[in-house]
Amino acid sequence: MNPCPECGAPMEPRSCDELFHALLALDHSRQEPWGPLHGVSVSCFLLQHPSRLPAADDDAMAWALVRAYLEGGLGEVNQFVGRARRGNSHRVKDEPSRVVRDAALPHRDAPRSRFSVTIQDVAVDGTFPSSEFTQRVEAWAAATVDAWSCGT
Repeated sequence: MNPCPECGAPMEPRSCDELFHALLALDHSRQEPWGPLHGVSVSCFLLQHPSRLPAADDDAMAWALVRAYLEGGLGEVNQFVGRARRGNSHRVKDEPSRVVRDAALPHRDAPRSRFSVTIQDVAVDGTFPSSEFTQRVEAWAAATVDAWSCGT
């Protein structure tokens, strides 16, 4: 059984991509506990699979969102998203949101170590059960930040 080349999780019985699509379906239901954690879940997945980050600046956004969650929960995430939206408004004449600019990853290289918690762990049996989902996402976020912070 080959591990995922990016996060190190086992690729059986379901790959990281398959699990991510299952999680997105739950997220888009907008139901508790999955919907409110959509941004955090996507950010964790992308930071653990950096080849999937759509643009260079997206890593800073994902990093800032995960750190906001760990520092202050969903309330902090909602404030962060609000500031980022206001900073991205066509009405703002100043430079882009300081929130994202100041949140760059500690280094640009993907972590060489494997992550202690991956999407496989959050999925449990592949269904992302609601029981203790929030705690599993918090552990996922912490493992992501820990791995990216190594060596800084």
